[in-house]
Amino acid sequence: MQTAHEPMYEGRRTRWLGVLGLLLAVPIWAAAGPAEPAASDAQSPRVSPATVVKPNDIVPPRVVPPCKPGACPFAGKTVTLLLPHSVIAVSAPELKEEFEAATGATLKIVEVRPIDLFETFYSDATKGAGKYDAFLASAWWLGELVAGDHLVSYDKYYQDPRFPAWNVNDVLPAPKALLSYGARKYMVANDHDGQVMYYRRDLLADPQHRQEFQRKYGHALDVPRTWAQFRDIAEYFNGRDLNGDRVPDHGFTLALKAGYQGMFHFMSLSAAFVIGPTNPKLYWFDPQGMKPLVESPGHVRALEVLVDLVQFGPREMLNWDSGKSWDHFLSGRAALTFSWGDLGALAQQEGSQVKGKVGVAHLPGVAEYFSVAQGRWVKSDPPNWVGNTTGGSWAGVISKYSKSPEATYYLLALMATMEKSKVYAARGWDGIDPGRRFHFLPPDGNAKIGDYLKAGWNEADVRDYLHAYFVNFSNPLQLPYLRIPGTYSYLQAFNQHLAAAVSGQVSPDAALRATAVDFEEITLRVGRDAQRRAYRIALGLP
Repeated sequence: MQTAHEPMYEGRRTRWLGVLGLLLAVPIWAAAGPAEPAASDAQSPRVSPATVVKPNDIVPPRVVPPCKPGACPFAGKTVTLLLPHSVIAVSAPELKEEFEAATGATLKIVEVRPIDLFETFYSDATKGAGKYDAFLASAWWLGELVAGDHLVSYDKYYQDPRFPAWNVNDVLPAPKALLSYGARKYMVANDHDGQVMYYRRDLLADPQHRQEFQRKYGHALDVPRTWAQFRDIAEYFNGRDLNGDRVPDHGFTLALKAGYQGMFHFMSLSAAFVIGPTNPKLYWFDPQGMKPLVESPGHVRALEVLVDLVQFGPREMLNWDSGKSWDHFLSGRAALTFSWGDLGALAQQEGSQVKGKVGVAHLPGVAEYFSVAQGRWVKSDPPNWVGNTTGGSWAGVISKYSKSPEATYYLLALMATMEKSKVYAARGWDGIDPGRRFHFLPPDGNAKIGDYLKAGWNEADVRDYLHAYFVNFSNPLQLPYLRIPGTYSYLQAFNQHLAAAVSGQVSPDAALRATAVDFEEITLRVGRDAQRRAYRIALGLP
């Protein structure tokens, strides 16, 4: 997932941040120039954004043997890999010794603050300097980088026996779609982000709670299938002692700090209110003319739901990043949340108060959604629910200006191998979430439960967790992923207006109308025709 303890890259100062400046037709990534990059080694410290748990020390196995002297395929080559200084990058330094022994090449790792990551690479690429052969990228940057002709597709390397083998078809349909752009493969599979619902299984199974809840709400206390049921459960548990410390706890927790990840949570929640069988793609823009769609009645109702849920969480969560919200849940102080896969894995670590109690399911749905295509509300029975790939889905991409593109692909392919990926997903704290068939237990996939138990997982927890992700990523209805030039600009505008709504400063309707105005301004400055072409490619439209 996206680095949780760092803000979204803050962007050049823009009107919707309340500071002087014009929105440029290039990405707006950093308020100041990037910090001086620093060389790193495998011992560079990185910490989990959650602080109440202690990560395990599982190490992935070696996959490739050392090359024979005089027969090393990339002897004398150097690969410089740019990484964010965060847990999502921990797997790359682990490969250094193995990669160098197998290839004869030298791996140089450069780390920068997450806030500086994109601008550091983008600045190097636009100059054609080739200082960095690759970097660990977020999927929403792909449109920007491909449109600028800054990346090398690895299509010609993918099935070449000189490189470590991995199978792109192991990736489930939704995350697999993020690896390519315009029918060419650019991102080498690594992290597979999406958001699911977490709930306290023990609380929902408690006979006393079940009896009292049924009497109060007129329906069973069960895993919520709709956001209305989710609200009832959040309300019921809010103010009760949920962890036995005699302190009132909360029905719900979420990270809603302005400038961080709040818009991602809204996107995941709102998908079911807008996307449906009669409207599978129209969420962000009308692909004919790039008219913003984010002020539709479905979006408005979804934001009203999110604003309403805020009352059942700690008021402080309006200033929380994901790590703080995760800590609240891991401490047993909330009954419900929805977030990335990191939380399910962190719940299994030493210090977690909820291990063995964490139920996981796909996000709730709705009894009716607003079809933008038809301009009307459409009833749905069973509830309409929509999958998502919300987040970064961090993966390596190769610079067009790399001086060693083949050696660079070797490194990224090594990281993508099944043997490595199984361990990354099982240990969890490294930010690499499951998304490939060998991550999932039968009948969803071919993983072995013993591998997860050895990594410290509770069996009931991991079965719920993996099945929830399998169902989420296999759903044919998916929240359309925004990855066009200026994506960050759109997301940051979205973020600021949503933060104003959840904090009660403006109404949901006003917040989304203001978002649409900013979206239109960004589109005009970047270029409507160019954006229309890029958006249609991103959606897979002709």
